[in-house]
Amino acid sequence: MIRVDGRTLRCADVVTAARTGGPLGIDVSIAALRGAENAWKLAEDLSTRRRVYGRTTGVGANKDDTVESSREHGLRLLRSHAGGSGDPMPPGQVRAMMLIRLNQLLAGRSGISPELIGALADAVRAGALPLVHRLGAIGTGDLAPLAETALALTGERAWVEGHVPPVPVHAGDALAFMSSNAATLAEATLATMRLDALTRASHAVAALTYVALDGNPEAYATPVHEARPHAGQVACAAEMRRLLGMHQTPKPGRRIQDPFGLRAFPQVQGPALDAIHYLRDVLAVEINASTENPMISTVHGDAYHHAHFHTAYVSTALDQARATVHQVAELSVARLGDLVEPEFTGLRPFLAAGPAGSSGVMILEYVAHDALTELRQAALPATLGTAVVSRGLEDHASFSTQAARAATAACAAYQQVLGCELVAAVRALRMRDADLVDLPVRDAFEAASAVLDASVDDRPLTDDIAAAAGVLDALARI
Repeated sequence: MIRVDGRTLRCADVVTAARTGGPLGIDVSIAALRGAENAWKLAEDLSTRRRVYGRTTGVGANKDDTVESSREHGLRLLRSHAGGSGDPMPPGQVRAMMLIRLNQLLAGRSGISPELIGALADAVRAGALPLVHRLGAIGTGDLAPLAETALALTGERAWVEGHVPPVPVHAGDALAFMSSNAATLAEATLATMRLDALTRASHAVAALTYVALDGNPEAYATPVHEARPHAGQVACAAEMRRLLGMHQTPKPGRRIQDPFGLRAFPQVQGPALDAIHYLRDVLAVEINASTENPMISTVHGDAYHHAHFHTAYVSTALDQARATVHQVAELSVARLGDLVEPEFTGLRPFLAAGPAGSSGVMILEYVAHDALTELRQAALPATLGTAVVSRGLEDHASFSTQAARAATAACAAYQQVLGCELVAAVRALRMRDADLVDLPVRDAFEAASAVLDASVDDRPLTDDIAAAAGVLDALARI
């Protein structure tokens, strides 16, 4: 049961909603509903006494046009903004978007009618899905996706899955419902939680490679990381020591120094861990935030016009996370290169077996570099874009929507990179008949071995890569 009260929604709850096909168990706070109703009553009253953007005025560059606060004005706004394009949004993202938007509305500062909140809550409970398109936002409010959702709630647009009885749009409901980045936050949250799982799994993958290459443990020694104690770096080194059963001050290794793929892993993984931690903190604020413009404050009895629809915190945090994950993926590809090198493994080139000239896992490097190139493209900063819209009034954009899409692409590419390294690491360990004794890293080896073909003959490795990528979630929990 997910608690929905405008204050305590968790990123993990968003993932649960996305993965739940059909009805979703939610516990809507009665106190939050009362607060939202009080804000609606105040907004109705304020609209009779002063100019309130989107209620008594047009929107965007039409802000100075006086309009009658009416249901008809609201419907016109929704119809004109429901112009999304492109492919339909994935069902999981739509479910997550609807839960986030419901939670934000229950923060009680939107001034939206209780009827529309109730209809959205019913849709979330029932697992009803509107048709929502991917294109139509630039990080300053998901106007098109939310307008499409609102029109489904009013009965003007069909539902893709399930349905709820239509409700009328009250005066002021339209902008209050659209004034959010819930769709962007949904994709960002799902991608962030995926990146979090992949980075946790990458410790286990790197540990397996470390054993296969007879790595030098000094790189993870406690005194080393006490000398420059960045939080993520310290955490990475500690996790490697845990997985490998190392002492805090291990003895020297076979080589005086390892290649960077092993030796610099904490220094490169650390920034990614820190960036993802910060990104999760940003999203935890955003999914519980009142972002509606104007904000209806029952505490102060007034409406405040602002720019909370601008999501620079989200876009910059996403850009940082993707850039740091790309750096870590480069090390994974570097370790893969070490795994096919006899100097490090004592095995044949490319971990080959059989007749001379056998290729072994040679193709893995090509696949990994291809995926790394896709990840590099996804890591390009979305925040370097620029946009001026609505007759010049809206002269900046965060592009968090595009940053979130890039994060989704980064997840897919990074998963393939790690899968390639894992296939090679497991093969090397098998060929060396490595003794992992009773260590956590042995659990990782056994989990991967259970899904990977033991044959070392030259053969297609497509299924192996897919199986290795699929077992990463299990490795993240070791």
